Amino acid sequence: MSSPAHTVAQPESGDVMQLDVNHLAEALALSQALDWPYRAEDWAFAHGLGRGFAIESDGRLVGTALWFPYGPDHASAGMIIVAAEAQRQGIGARLMAALLADAAGRTIILNSTREGEALYTRLGFKPYGVVTQHQAVLKATPAVDASVPLRASQPGDRAALEALDCAASGMDRAALLDAIFAIAEVQVVERDGRIAGYGCVRRWGRGVVIGPVVARDVRDAQALIATLGARHVGEFVRIDVTTACALGPWLEAIGLPEVGQVVSMSLGEPPRSGPDTTLFALSNQSLG
Repeated sequence: MSSPAHTVAQPESGDVMQLDVNHLAEALALSQALDWPYRAEDWAFAHGLGRGFAIESDGRLVGTALWFPYGPDHASAGMIIVAAEAQRQGIGARLMAALLADAAGRTIILNSTREGEALYTRLGFKPYGVVTQHQAVLKATPAVDASVPLRASQPGDRAALEALDCAASGMDRAALLDAIFAIAEVQVVERDGRIAGYGCVRRWGRGVVIGPVVARDVRDAQALIATLGARHVGEFVRIDVTTACALGPWLEAIGLPEVGQVVSMSLGEPPRSGPDTTLFALSNQSLG
């Protein structure tokens, strides 16, 4: 006598489910409805790095949330979207509950819009900084401080760059850097045979994004950003920097005006830069 067949329960409409590759086209549409600049390639990049959750209603995607593990102790959360017609139905809270359960045991950081801040505060997140978004079609080549010793990154730099980034970000972001370095131009600051800073530029959104940028001081950070930006004059350039790094006025002066701000929030003690290096620019707001 044969055993009865077992069926796998399918998610009901409104249930939280894993975000899979079949959701990405609809996820792109959700972000476009908010005028967020993600491309299909940017969604695929983030999905490949992180773990995501989704909610469907009547067979249509209405909410997303992703988190990105940075070693065993930290994570960044982002791409948290609820469709306009599905607002005020608890969808954001359910997605965040699934995300927090999945990432349990880690300190979680995120960059919150004004609309999301109340939800994250209720969940225990606390603000620890502000990030400003600067962007425009870059119309002129920024001046580069020739006294800063810059060169293109080489494969043998990888371990040093990962250690430098860990010191600057306070997190083990090796997986993120591996993914970014595979598609980005990377410049480094090297003094006396030691790498003291780095910066990346890659295709993203409406044009290119500069970041991450890690440096020991403002002068080195400006030289990295100017060098990377000079490759993309006439193109749309974006960079997200912390207000604490005080680069805003200089970015305005080179033709990248501030267009918005988000609040950096943390569930748990926020990661901190070491004494000799600083994370000046994020890879983007979702990835940190």
